[in-house]
Amino acid sequence: MAERRNEAPRDTKGPAVLPGARLSSAGYSRYGLSSPGLSGSGRLAVAAAALTCAAAVAGCASSGSQSGSSSSTSAGSPTASGSPSSSGTTPAGASPSTRAAAGPPACPTTSLQVKLGLAQGYAGGVYQVIDFTNTSGSTCTLFGYPGVSLVSGPPYTQIGLAAKRSTTTAVKLITLAPGATANALLQIVDALNYPPATCGPTKATALKVYPPNQFTPVYLPNTTNGCAKPVQIMYIGAVQAGSGGST
Repeated sequence: MAERRNEAPRDTKGPAVLPGARLSSAGYSRYGLSSPGLSGSGRLAVAAAALTCAAAVAGCASSGSQSGSSSSTSAGSPTASGSPSSSGTTPAGASPSTRAAAGPPACPTTSLQVKLGLAQGYAGGVYQVIDFTNTSGSTCTLFGYPGVSLVSGPPYTQIGLAAKRSTTTAVKLITLAPGATANALLQIVDALNYPPATCGPTKATALKVYPPNQFTPVYLPNTTNGCAKPVQIMYIGAVQAGSGGST
C-alpha cells in the first residue's frame, strides 16, 4: 500500500456526520466553531475546525475509527503520575483564584458520570464531546481542562502523547447542580496519515479521562488509532456548561 503523505488535508467536501450524532448550531457556537446550518436531509454541509489550527501544525489528517456512540464507565484506580501539563496522566485543570472559599467544592470523580457525547467527523479527524454529569445530591464545580489520553489494555497502558490543551474556549468556573451536565470538546486526528516510522500506529481500546483537578480517571471504550511515538494527535478544550449539542 502506498504511504500517505504527512500533511494536513484540505476539507473540500465537508464533514461526514457520524451515525446517530451531530453537533447542533448551538453546540458549534459554544466551541467557537461556525455552523453553516443543516440541509433538508439533516446533514451538516460544512465543518468549521476551530481546533484544527494547532492540529495543522502537527500535520493532521483523516480521523481514525472513532466511536460516535455514547458510552460510560466507572472510575478506575491507577495512580496518576507525570507532568501536569500533559493532560492524560494527571489532572489537567487549574484552580480558579477568584472562587470564594465558601463556594461549592470541586466535583470528585465519584460524583460524576463521564461518557462520550456527540461526535462530528470532518476531513482530517473527529470532534468528540465528553460529558460530565453530576450524579451526587450536592452542587459542585468544574474548572479547567480534563486530562485525556488513549490507552490499550486492560491492564491499561498509555499510547503516546496525552491531549494538548486548546485555548479556543475560555476557562471559566462551571457550577453543576445535582443532575446538571458540563462538557469538553476533544479533537482527534488520524494517526494513520503519518508514516508508520514517524507515528508507530497502535490501536487503542479506551480513552482515559480525568475530570478537571481529579486524580482518579475513568475509561471510556474507544478504538481510535493512536501514535505510540511522540506525535500530537489530540487536543482538549476547557469544560463548558451544558451537554455540547443535541441529536
